[in-house]
Amino acid sequence: MSAPANDPSPPKGRHFLRLEIERDLESGIYAQRRFAGSPGDAQHHAAAPIDPARIRTRFPPEPNGYLHVGHAKSVCLNFGLAADYGGVCHLRFDDTNPEKEEQEYVDAIIEMVHWLGWSWDANGTSHLYYASDYFDFMYRAAEHLIERGLAYVDEQTAEAMRATRGDFGTPGTASPFRERSAQDNLLRFREMRSGVHADGAMVLRAKIDMASPNINLRDPTLYRIKRATHHNTGDRWCIYPMYTYAHPIEDALENITHSICTLEFEDQRPFYDWLLERLAEGGLLQRPLPRQIEFGRLNLTYVITSKRKLKQLVDERHVQGWDDPRMPTLAGMRRRGYTPASIRKMAEDTGASKTNIWVDYSVLDIALRDDLEGQASRAMAVIDPLKLRLINWAEVFGGAATEACQAPVHPHHADRGVRRFSLGPELWIERDDFAEVPPKGFFRLFPPKTLPDGSVVPGNKVRLKYGVVVECTGCEKDASGAVAAVLARVVPDTKSGTPGADAVKVKGTITWVGAHEALPAELRLYDRLFTEEQPDAAGRDFLSVLNPDSKRVVQGWLEPSLAGAKRDDTLQFERHGYFVADRIDHRAERPVFNRITGLKDTWSK
Repeated sequence: MSAPANDPSPPKGRHFLRLEIERDLESGIYAQRRFAGSPGDAQHHAAAPIDPARIRTRFPPEPNGYLHVGHAKSVCLNFGLAADYGGVCHLRFDDTNPEKEEQEYVDAIIEMVHWLGWSWDANGTSHLYYASDYFDFMYRAAEHLIERGLAYVDEQTAEAMRATRGDFGTPGTASPFRERSAQDNLLRFREMRSGVHADGAMVLRAKIDMASPNINLRDPTLYRIKRATHHNTGDRWCIYPMYTYAHPIEDALENITHSICTLEFEDQRPFYDWLLERLAEGGLLQRPLPRQIEFGRLNLTYVITSKRKLKQLVDERHVQGWDDPRMPTLAGMRRRGYTPASIRKMAEDTGASKTNIWVDYSVLDIALRDDLEGQASRAMAVIDPLKLRLINWAEVFGGAATEACQAPVHPHHADRGVRRFSLGPELWIERDDFAEVPPKGFFRLFPPKTLPDGSVVPGNKVRLKYGVVVECTGCEKDASGAVAAVLARVVPDTKSGTPGADAVKVKGTITWVGAHEALPAELRLYDRLFTEEQPDAAGRDFLSVLNPDSKRVVQGWLEPSLAGAKRDDTLQFERHGYFVADRIDHRAERPVFNRITGLKDTWSK
């Protein structure tokens, strides 16, 4: 927990939301509110003790899709602020739209919020809630508004309502049903609930101000008729509250102090306040009322977060499901190998702003590398294999079939022990570690060269990491003329860790895997899904900028220490970057590793 508001040491990541919360805590506006241990109306909380939570926030997803990296910002912000200020954050499902919501999404959201490391349990209570649990109160509140002349049933068509709403330069026109009596409105609203009328035949609207410069106050819709089976309430209801009506009520029933949302809800705040004030005046809700505060949305480059567009990627099989490692869904990022700590750090480091911001994707990868560097075990792997034959093996090592080598599991954590592998007469190396005609500055393997005067420049020497120094003597080619194997000789007395091993100086060190013990593995080399920073900018078809190289699958070779790797094990393949054993397809007999990210940003401008 962070320091209290009156503590001179400010909490981490200071930004305007923290200042707003600290100002409210200092004023004591929420200090005397009561909480009965569960959501409820004013009467429910009236005799309860003082709320033990200094603040209450909430993360309120609609269960109509999988959480993505944009949601992670809101998750971490709401749960983090509650934790830092001695509060509680609720997980609440805004499930007021039965046509698009499914239990699958509810389960996936719960799993991902837990995976990020957050809990909604506090003071012996689980604060996991559903908007649909409040449908009875919402209906009662709607009848209260009707009785007070603050809501009416409108039987205009949807087209007529749109036409009479006006625009930013034209005030709206009152509905011909606006002045009907409260008694008539109650009768029709109860008919709506009883299923007397067809879907779309009428709606319940708030009666506010059809001339308001804020279009959201021009008699917004509160309820509509919709015959659809709800994942939580089944077929009990055939009318459902609109999100803008339901959301403030949910906040108030749950005793939320700070309703933190993104900027697109700023224009809805006047209605949020209007509704809660009217219900508090009627004694239905306790004071103090929740306070809505908006912050700017975080957008990552090379990513789209529209649920509709993400669904299109899945449905049209541009990706292989919601958890495809190229997807910005948290399920996809987890499968790719991103860690909860790295996502939380990115969320914390980007703070909160009063404007929408774009952040380069590299910020997330930097946080990821910082997290993995200290924890990921090391290993050697060959991604684009080329055979290396040591032509003087028998001369140097006699009758030994192999020569034992070892390396630390982690270079900075000696307590994690060593990994063991061995040299042999044939090894796998990376294809780009050999060049017949080396470019300038190439310090890896290349063959001897005969100069015009007939003299011969020896082939280049390199160190096989954790092994020996070898000198290239040439190569073998296949029938097509392609290099099939590199030939080299071992330089004696150069084995790593032995006396005098560094007497022979080389400029290049390459990784390798012994052919006699190498583990075959499927390596999935993932990259960014789009080639443009803002894939759907200016109405562009985002599918037109899909990265054709966002996934490459190759057959590689791994050092034998990885024989026991389990799903979700994260490693640094030396020189290549960070990889994770796929959480679905990886098996001991058929290893599958996903590339998470390289050792450095290859997309930098």
